[in-house]
Amino acid sequence: MNINFATQFHSFKSKKSNIFLTKIYFVTFATILCTFFYLLGLWHHYPSTTVISATGATSLLCFQQNTTTTTTTTEEISSTSSFDKLDFAATHQLPDPPQTTARVSHIPPCNPSLYEYTPCEDQTRSLTFPRNKLIYRERHCPLPEEILRCRIPAPFGYKLPFRWPESRDFAWYANVPHKELTVEKKNQNWVRFNGNRFRFPGGGTMFPRGANAYVDDIGKLINLKDGSIRTAIDTGCGVASWGAYLLSRDILTVSFAPRDTHEAQVQFALERGVPALIGIIASIRLPYPSRAFDMAHCSRCLIPWGQYDGIYLTEVDRVLRPGGYWILSGPPINWERHWKGWERTQESLNDEQDAIENVAKSLCWKKLIQKGDLAIWQKPTNHMHCKIKRKIFKTRPFCQEAQDPDMAWYTKLDTCLTKLPEVDNIKEVAGGELSKWPKRLTSIPPRISSQSLNGITSEIFNENNELWKKRVAYYKTLDPQLAESGRYRNLLDMNSYLGGFAAALVDDPVWVMNIVPVEAEINTLGVIYERGLIGTYQNWCEAMSTYPRTYDFIHGDSVFRPYQNRCSMENILLEMDRILRPQGSVILRDDVDVLTKVKSIADEMQWDAKITDHEDGPYEREKILVAVKQYWTAPAIEEN
Repeated sequence: MNINFATQFHSFKSKKSNIFLTKIYFVTFATILCTFFYLLGLWHHYPSTTVISATGATSLLCFQQNTTTTTTTTEEISSTSSFDKLDFAATHQLPDPPQTTARVSHIPPCNPSLYEYTPCEDQTRSLTFPRNKLIYRERHCPLPEEILRCRIPAPFGYKLPFRWPESRDFAWYANVPHKELTVEKKNQNWVRFNGNRFRFPGGGTMFPRGANAYVDDIGKLINLKDGSIRTAIDTGCGVASWGAYLLSRDILTVSFAPRDTHEAQVQFALERGVPALIGIIASIRLPYPSRAFDMAHCSRCLIPWGQYDGIYLTEVDRVLRPGGYWILSGPPINWERHWKGWERTQESLNDEQDAIENVAKSLCWKKLIQKGDLAIWQKPTNHMHCKIKRKIFKTRPFCQEAQDPDMAWYTKLDTCLTKLPEVDNIKEVAGGELSKWPKRLTSIPPRISSQSLNGITSEIFNENNELWKKRVAYYKTLDPQLAESGRYRNLLDMNSYLGGFAAALVDDPVWVMNIVPVEAEINTLGVIYERGLIGTYQNWCEAMSTYPRTYDFIHGDSVFRPYQNRCSMENILLEMDRILRPQGSVILRDDVDVLTKVKSIADEMQWDAKITDHEDGPYEREKILVAVKQYWTAPAIEEN
């Protein structure tokens, strides 16, 4: 046993000695190798002065125009040449590239006279269409080859609009340089001109005591305070004072009027920070879904409600929610008092009122009250009684089942009555009863709870709400102007889906025009209205029915995908530039390849644009483009 132990001990010492020697050999070899390569590197990168001089002089001699053959030693060159005599100037010069090959070209500005250009409501083009039923005042967009490739200028002296709520009462003259309404409507207190600004006293043709008092009068007849009325539509809105004063009552109004002799009335509304669009009821449906509005209003809007078999009032019925109200003031209401001032005969005014009453009855509406200059009708909550009435009196027929009541993009008007969804009993609200505001915003919309929209469930709706809260919070870190309360007022969402973007901003002093593209796979605009938000349909290959410089901020989520083979990305971006205010912002989210193309065009439009990471981090293919439109205006008009 002792022998074995000695043997093992000796063997262990031998192995340990061998390992130690091996390590010494390895370290020595590595040191020699490193030293060799270090010296080799010094020799290669730091040659001697003599060699550098020779090389430098030889190189220099190669570029001298000397035809004499010269043999020069290294020592001679070193003695006649030094570093401070070497000429490193370029001896071969290339000409500068011509100006036409500039790296970034700029899309030119349009003619200064086009500062109010509305492509689809162009007055010159409209005169080529029929005047019957005012069809010539509807949308008539330019052909693709007629679309302008230029940037619409702001008028000289343009200023950022007043902040809300001050903007409700004031607008800069330089932004809307039109005084016509101050003269034409002087006695009606629509708008006053003071120095360099307009003042809006809140007056109107039928509310001489002001819009606020007029709204109070309506509030004495129907309940405007309990949240049951949230969305409204004002037909023939003037400068939108009715909608402006409903905002303080948490009622969101879409105001519309044509671009007609009342120059810039819709533009005034937008400068005031009130939702408005250029529009008219003529031969096509209004661009809103069925059952959209809690209340509709006409104050001397000059629409012939009783004519053409009641086709215009039938369209109001389509967009009015079950149980909704229609309010009429002005001719012919209270004609017994006003007929002389209206310069019409008593007979004609009486006939007009009878015609309106008959159309309302044919729609199964109930006249709630007529008091003073106001008359209010109510749409039924369902059509159970109306169907029985149809069988007995054979009056206005229901529309065919095949007609989609929510289809409203160049869809022709019809005199048939839009049928409400079926109910089981007379007390049930057709299509589902809505929650009162503000609960309505986050409650499951009836169109979703009834599974009317393919593939959209209550879970998807709730998840979408949470998603947009997160996204909007992230947007505010990217755009400080969006985070600054009051900096923005008029916002546009170009592809709204369920309205999550607008819902996330509901506590900010802004309003959002939600767009559902007509090319969208699922028509969700009805859901947006059921949430107590507003919006419209739009085809982004065409211009929007609004004035230049309408919006402070434009948002778009995957906007360009539906239009890849329909129209150019540049045309869509130029339309965005037209309706965006100077120093306004844009946030677009899309695939990185799409946004790269967008940025190149944004640079041509002289936007300050950058692409940033997705809120979930840099590894997402979807990115976010943030851009700001530069401030620029048309040049000053030279006086003769």
